[in-house]
Amino acid sequence: MRPEPFVFRDPRTQPLPATEEFRRYLASGWGPVDRRADVVAGAGPAASRHRATIGEQFPGRTIVVPAGRAHVRSNDTEYGFRPDSDFVWLTSCQAEGAVLIMTPAGGGHDATLFIPEPVAPGDEAFYADPLRGELWIGPAAGLVEWTTALEVDVRSLDALGDALDADTLGAGASEPRLMGRVAPSADLLVALSAAKLEKDDWEIAQLRSAVDATVAGFRAVAAEFPAAMDFGGERWLQATFERHARTFGNGVGYSTVVGSGPHAPTLHWTRCDGPVLAGHVVLIDAGVEARSLYTADVTRSLPVDGTFTPVQREVHDLVERAHRAAMAEVGPGKSFLDMRSTAYESIATALRELGILQVSVDEAMSPTGQQHRRYLPSGTGHHLGLDVHDCAKIGDERYLAEPLRPGAVLTVEPGLYFQPNDLTVPPELRGIGIRIEDDLLVTATGHEVLTAALPIDAIGLEAWLQESPA
Repeated sequence: MRPEPFVFRDPRTQPLPATEEFRRYLASGWGPVDRRADVVAGAGPAASRHRATIGEQFPGRTIVVPAGRAHVRSNDTEYGFRPDSDFVWLTSCQAEGAVLIMTPAGGGHDATLFIPEPVAPGDEAFYADPLRGELWIGPAAGLVEWTTALEVDVRSLDALGDALDADTLGAGASEPRLMGRVAPSADLLVALSAAKLEKDDWEIAQLRSAVDATVAGFRAVAAEFPAAMDFGGERWLQATFERHARTFGNGVGYSTVVGSGPHAPTLHWTRCDGPVLAGHVVLIDAGVEARSLYTADVTRSLPVDGTFTPVQREVHDLVERAHRAAMAEVGPGKSFLDMRSTAYESIATALRELGILQVSVDEAMSPTGQQHRRYLPSGTGHHLGLDVHDCAKIGDERYLAEPLRPGAVLTVEPGLYFQPNDLTVPPELRGIGIRIEDDLLVTATGHEVLTAALPIDAIGLEAWLQESPA
């Protein structure tokens, strides 16, 4: 006897009557729903300006940029959807599966946004498809609503195939129906990344909003130090910030780092599964992603008891010195390399003063030296925007050497990380990790520290911790 063939059945659905009568019953009796597109004020005009910037660089070429789709988390569950940043920069739209096509027209480009239409009553998938049906996922904005919100031509995704041109530049081909028809273009990806090097006024306002929400989030986390010591540890602090980020923004802009005590020297301690103990420093690296998807990125190292120990303060003061020296190198005409080299040299000098670095600062700073990188293995900052590591596709040489211009937003984040098992470090320093990270806007005359509401000096941080929670 032959075994029955295996048939996968989605456990979220159960068989329903396949009769016409049942379909009519499910399609009728529904009142109106809110289909407004959730778009931040000014987003449509900002995206239009961004499209014009890119279009000027590719005259006569069709440009295709997809939003992408959610990734599988496990089995039949998916991660929450977050659209591709290039797509958002060009459209201000966050619809899953959407595709932008910019078609040459009259010396410029006409933009058409193709979006999946709502799966509403009258469509069998309304009640039968747990990924698209509105009975499962709730109402979605329609074509008219998106057109009104974004001030751009919006059409059904079903019409996408007829709109593709043979001469296209793609910023990705993750949309299945684009595979084999649109080749990703390295030139387009570089151009999109380079165009984000200077933010416009609308983008800067979004970043300010993200920073303000992040600073408030740090206040919320600090208020929970006593609770975290009693129960929950690092996870309690992580969840506190992420609840705040979800409430006052879209969520977090990247995986939150909360490292207490011996976990603080681990650069990306995103496990956040350790205790929070008295006498420790907690390193918190976190950022709120605004509802426009622009993100902040801030780090502070805070004493759990409200006061640094003498050795903790000594390390913090050395990092602060490097931080201030590096920030002084941020301004128009300066390069990213100027900031980074200054930070590294200051950290190498600090390591010599601590008796840890056994070579001269000059030897450590040479290309064949770099001994200080054992204690600062990361970079010392990065551009910031829709991505926490923004503008990353322009190439290392241009990223480091190109002069900064007004409108650039970048982080500065030197640190010292003494692993608990590093035998090159005096015992009293082992297990101490200090990072200070601020978000800076390059102005016509220098820079503005967007995160200035958070102190960077040890005394200022201790006073800040004593203030009543906001």
